[in-house]
Amino acid sequence: MTHYQLVASNKRKSVLIIAGFVIFIVGAAYAMTQAFGFGLDLVGMALIFSGLMSFASYWWSDKIILSISGAKEAKRDQHFDFFTVAENIAQSQRMPRPKLYVIEDSALNAFATGRDPQHGVVVATTGLLAKLNRAELEGVVAHELSHIKNYDVRLMSIVTILVGFVALLADWMLRASFWGSGNRNNNRSGGQLQVIFMAVGLLLALLSPLIAQIIQLAISRRREFLADSSAAGMTKNPEGLAKALEKISSDHQPLRAANKATAHLYISNPLKDARGAAHWFAGLFQTHPPVAERIRALRSMIT
Repeated sequence: MTHYQLVASNKRKSVLIIAGFVIFIVGAAYAMTQAFGFGLDLVGMALIFSGLMSFASYWWSDKIILSISGAKEAKRDQHFDFFTVAENIAQSQRMPRPKLYVIEDSALNAFATGRDPQHGVVVATTGLLAKLNRAELEGVVAHELSHIKNYDVRLMSIVTILVGFVALLADWMLRASFWGSGNRNNNRSGGQLQVIFMAVGLLLALLSPLIAQIIQLAISRRREFLADSSAAGMTKNPEGLAKALEKISSDHQPLRAANKATAHLYISNPLKDARGAAHWFAGLFQTHPPVAERIRALRSMIT
């Protein structure tokens, strides 16, 4: 499979997951309002409230994340390969060269942030810069530039707003129904049907936030596949990124600066992976697809 075919396939799958996510959010919101007898004004309030909470983190996401991660601005004389690789790839893609930062840590990892290509930032650990050769570093930087070029930060910000929206709405519905609020009309559909409506609404109110989070993580994993295939197209060398991922995955040292809030940004999960009998179930809550699958997809492009 060529990288063009892989990019197209990943884009189609991303669109399908995102469309399904939006349909789920709309359906869950409608079902809960009907079950508990609340109007659309509560839906609008939840959407506005979650949007306002997410706006500041989106607009200043680069500064917030850099501060949390303890990243420092890279120096050209100290990180020459990092600078020249980023410049060459950005120039080939007609993108502004991103700002470059480093995290002083021996763990191997990198991430990108910034709301658009004009505000793009690529961050790498000193361990990654020390242990990857130039071809491998090109693959990693191209992967991160793909996230910026594909507006993945913007997309995931919108997804986060929708996840926050359904969580807020479900919480408000449960609280309001507990206190007996709402405008339910018990005569409109009969007692038995109303009980079914209420049971479905209660189930959705309890499970919707969890389901929304699982779908959010599925979108995040799909965008990693898309960034991998896009990076292979940028460098014309999928093996470089494949070898980089092998080195990164073989490094079991957790990144001290990472946490659950920022883990999804990194090229590979900076936290410890799930193991054991519950591995498949735990995989639903992983921010990244299995590295072996990513490497296999990259090497399928090598003829």
